[in-house]
Formats: sequence, structure tokens, C-alpha cells
Amino acid sequence: MSALAGKRIVLGVTGGIAAYKAIEVSRRLVDAGAHVAPIMSEGAEKFVGRVTLDALASEKVQTSLWDETSPIPHTRLGQTADCVVVAPATARLLADFRMARSDDLLTATLIATRAPVVICPAMHTEMWENAGVQDNIAVLRERGIHIVDPEPGRLAGGDVGFGRLAAPRTIVANIERALSDADLAGLRIVITAGGTREAIDPVRVISNRSTGKQGYALAEAAFARGADVTLITTVDREPPPGVEIVDVESAAEMQEAVMARTDADVVIMAAAVADFRPIDPPDHKIKKTGGAVPEIHLEKTHDFLVDLGHGKATSQTIVGFAAETENVLDNARGKLERKNLDLIVANDVSAPDTGFAHDTNAVTIVFADGSSEAVPLGPKRVIADAIFDAVVRVRKNSPSTPELT
Repeated sequence: MSALAGKRIVLGVTGGIAAYKAIEVSRRLVDAGAHVAPIMSEGAEKFVGRVTLDALASEKVQTSLWDETSPIPHTRLGQTADCVVVAPATARLLADFRMARSDDLLTATLIATRAPVVICPAMHTEMWENAGVQDNIAVLRERGIHIVDPEPGRLAGGDVGFGRLAAPRTIVANIERALSDADLAGLRIVITAGGTREAIDPVRVISNRSTGKQGYALAEAAFARGADVTLITTVDREPPPGVEIVDVESAAEMQEAVMARTDADVVIMAAAVADFRPIDPPDHKIKKTGGAVPEIHLEKTHDFLVDLGHGKATSQTIVGFAAETENVLDNARGKLERKNLDLIVANDVSAPDTGFAHDTNAVTIVFADGSSEAVPLGPKRVIADAIFDAVVRVRKNSPSTPELT
């Protein structure tokens, strides 16, 4: 179940050209199980018709302090909201909110709520870079308001620059982050994803069936729960919002990227790193000359998870994955002990609907004390949250790790 399920979200829309993206934000929130109560400013109605939001949100659009069925609509909306979001937020909205100036339903609701507030600015580059706008943003951040920064891209009038409203997917991810318990807040988490590719020649590779789906689900879950996330990946997938991406290809490149970040609080090795690679691959394509079959000589790759486990700081948590087809738990426990890990995720990749390429998974989390916890078949995002629940428990039970917020 989505973390947004059952949450009441007030979605404010102001008068900017990006107002059309609020329609997609509303749809994504409703699809995730949230109840969306939309508010449109007078200016917003110049850009999108209220009938569209009427149809796609959970209740009809409200626009006025005076013409609604409730005599105090801003109080009702503010008090019942789990989160108030403004997308897009204009420069005027930022200034009014900073000054607690209320002259319409949306600004009154923002002032009348104790729920988390997520503000998603959108404006031309020159406006976004204006000193007054930046000062307003800084003050709102200091007050604990969640700001979803705009992105570079095409703006109104054919201009290109910084100030484009963040993508709806990014906005929804930040709403989930604002609503989370933030039990990973303050932690730097490194996650690996995908299968490495080891060159046979410039054209051919040795690889495996990993698609990176579980690693990406872990990155999404870690960001939603407040962490600072780096995803080291071999696959070309849409990056999770708010996550730093480091692209690699081979086991050696992944090793270099991970070992450069050994100061992370948590490292989760979800990638399927090759155990073997060709020795001295040529710099030219191997040709089918005379019908002869070339011989490929292999060597072991370095198991740098051993380095991580045995070299970890007392405040670190190292998580491994064991993709197995037989003796799953015994093999996983052996890896956990040999590599000195805090926990390992045992994955029977031969079972139906689990492992590589599937959207679902079923795992057993094995702890260093010998205990284990089975996580039944479910979406990989659900599996990811179960893994982080285990990480949080391990860190809380360790006297050497800082207390989580």
C-alpha cells in the first residue's frame, strides 16, 4: 500500500503557465490512494479550467473565502489536511506566505494549517534568481516549509532556463517525503543497482539478468523516508526523484564508485556484481574467422563487499543481497558471516514472480545474530520498505550508531 493512501492532501494551484501540471499531480495522488481537495486561485483559472480538476480530484475545486458551503472554508481545509501542497507556486504566493498575508482562500488555508506544507515554485529564470524571491525561499525553508526546487528547461515564450516547475513525479515523491516519519533523516545511504557488464571485446559483454528494479525501489524508499541517497547503477532507467545517480558499467567501476563513498552511514549492495570477467579483452571486435570458436579465459572479480564488511566503521550498517537458486538461507548466512555484514537479503530468484525483471519480490532478511524475517511476495517498493525497517531496527539496537531522528 502506498504511503499516501488515506492521506488528505490540499492541492493549491496558482496563476502560472505551469498550472496544467497540477492536473497530473492530482491524478498521481489520487491513484496512490490520497484524497485530494483542490484550491484554485483567481489567476489559476486563467490557465486551466476548474472542471478538469473537479473531474480528477477527490472533491470539487474551491476558490473563494465567501462563496463556499462552509462559512470558514480555510479553517476546515487547514485543520483536516495531512499536507498542503502548492504547485505551481508563483513569486506572489511566496511573498504572501512569508508575510502571512491572506487575501484569498489558498493563502488563508496555508496560514490556518499545522500540517506539513510543500511549496513548488515555478517562474521565469530572472524572477527565480531575484534577490527578494530567494530571500523568501530561504525564510520559508528556515520555518520548515518543504521547497521543491524548480528545474531547468523550456519556459513560457520559448525561453530556456531555470525555473520550470518540477516534474509531477518529483512533486509527489516530495509530498511522500514530507508525510513520512523521516526515520532515515540525516543518514547518507549508498545503494547499488543492476547487473555489471564485463567486456569480452568492444561489442560483446558477459552480464546477468538483473534489471535494477529492486535497487531503484530501495532508492525511492530511502528518499521518501528522509535519507540523502546516492544510487550507483548500471541500468538506464528513469532516476528516482531526489536521488544522486552515479552511472557505472563494470564490476571494477562499481567498486571504485562504492569505495569512494565508504563514509556513508548505510551501504546496500543490491546490484548483481559479476563474479568473473574475461582476462585482457582485446580492443577490437573478435571476428568469426575461418569458423573457429574463440576461447574466453576468465578471472575472478574482486569481492569488494568483503572489504566493506571487514573495514566498516562501528557506526556503519552494511547490507548484502544473496540471489540464490538452492540452499537459499544457508548460502545467505554463509555470505553474511564471511563478509561481516549487518544483514543480508536472501532472494530465491528461481521462485515464481520473484527476483530479476519482476515488479514483485519475496525475500528473507537474515540478521547477524542468526535471526531471520520472511517478507512475503509483494511489490518491490514494499520489499524495500521492509528492508529499511530492518536497517532502522539494527541501528537502534547498536550502541555505536547515532540515534535516529
